[in-house]
Amino acid sequence: MPTTITIDPVTRIEGHLEIEVTVDSVGGEQKVVDAKSAGTMFRGFEIILAGRDPRDAAQYTQRICGVCPVSHAMASCLNLDDAFGVTSPDNGRILRNLVLGSNFIQSHILHFYHLSVLDYVDTTGLLDMSPWTPRYVTPDMTTGPTAAALVSNYVTALALRRKAHQMGAIFGGKLPCTGSFVVGGCTEVVTAEKIADFRTLLTEIRAFIDNTYVPDAATLAGLFPSYYGIGTGCGNLLAFGAFDLDATGANMLFNRGRYTDGASHSVDPAQITEYVQYGWYTPASGNKNPAQGVTEPDADKLGAYSWLKAPRYADKVHETGPLARMWVNGEYVNGISTLDRIVARANETKLIADTMDSWLDELTPGAATCAPSTIPQQAASMGLTEAPRGALGHWMNIDGSVITRYQVVTPTNWNASPKDDLDQMGPIEAALLDVPVVDVTKPVEVLRVVHSFDPCLACAVHLTRPDDRAGGTRVLIHPGIL
Repeated sequence: MPTTITIDPVTRIEGHLEIEVTVDSVGGEQKVVDAKSAGTMFRGFEIILAGRDPRDAAQYTQRICGVCPVSHAMASCLNLDDAFGVTSPDNGRILRNLVLGSNFIQSHILHFYHLSVLDYVDTTGLLDMSPWTPRYVTPDMTTGPTAAALVSNYVTALALRRKAHQMGAIFGGKLPCTGSFVVGGCTEVVTAEKIADFRTLLTEIRAFIDNTYVPDAATLAGLFPSYYGIGTGCGNLLAFGAFDLDATGANMLFNRGRYTDGASHSVDPAQITEYVQYGWYTPASGNKNPAQGVTEPDADKLGAYSWLKAPRYADKVHETGPLARMWVNGEYVNGISTLDRIVARANETKLIADTMDSWLDELTPGAATCAPSTIPQQAASMGLTEAPRGALGHWMNIDGSVITRYQVVTPTNWNASPKDDLDQMGPIEAALLDVPVVDVTKPVEVLRVVHSFDPCLACAVHLTRPDDRAGGTRVLIHPGIL
């Protein structure tokens, strides 16, 4: 007899995600046979930005997400640079990269230690207090000295996240949200003292990444090797690329590209379409490229189950994130699975941190960090970059020197999307198929797969809608359950 499990809300993510899976016996083993990923809040930033000064976009869009605001600032400023026809000086470009890199580092550390690793650790006797209780405890969870070490590093990682924020604030003005990203570059002034202060913090953080984070990810992989075969998903990967290495925008630390149907390809943003058959949006909001995108909510739409649209590239489902970036770059091509996402993210953290040290050497104290610009009367523009969780795009139209259209497609729009108009499951939904569930009252296996994507529903949606759905076996995970 199939059992339907609803995890609402999924804890240890950013935002409000509901996962519904149907578990049935397959070959004598309990497995997921159907899945739905639902964003339960509405994101209306596109509506908020209409009619505003284009320069406001970099500040407004950062408030989409408190974990990856710098990525939104970067996408918005690249969008503005395109619209205003301006190129940042080298100092401004490098400062943007350093602040964005700081944000990546803190987010990746957060993901492993504070959002993901506790799915694999029995914290009984280690974290016997709120918010770590109530909790799932399953027989396969690690215990003993390894569990104690991971919990200890969990605490250490809190301090390192703060230092990553502190580091980014040196050139960002403040973090999580930066005030220094503007059209044409960055407002901060480069001094030898700031470079030295940044490098001091970076050196400490790099030591933690090398000596603790990367080894811990390897330890986890060694303890749960079966998860290299669980959570494979759609098998297609997409990256917009990030961290410009020169003024041309053509050379980046992370390349733009995709891995589709077993082969590598280039990316043409015109091939992106957002579908809304299963999203609470009007039909006019769907079947459009983001450059012509419309955001019209319809909370009473029949048959819909998510506030996320369903972006597709050339009508194919694509996963985004650290694994996609590292794969496109040729840095990590081991496989596509739950553990591959975790290990690739740790390796990416090291790559970013090590490269940031060399970027400090490229800064010129006292040189310009921002190029002058004027607001155009009309423009159609685009800003593509990467957030910690994957490909991020901002699209904008200006008329009469004000924003007339602004569209945002976030990584979690890709990863946690519902089915599209072709009835293709989103990446998380597809990754949940065939996942074994030993105990339907403790579906930790489902959480492990979901957390490997590091979903950020704060980026994707922003207005709650009560769920009065009934039926099946409903398992509610209390916000304290870790």
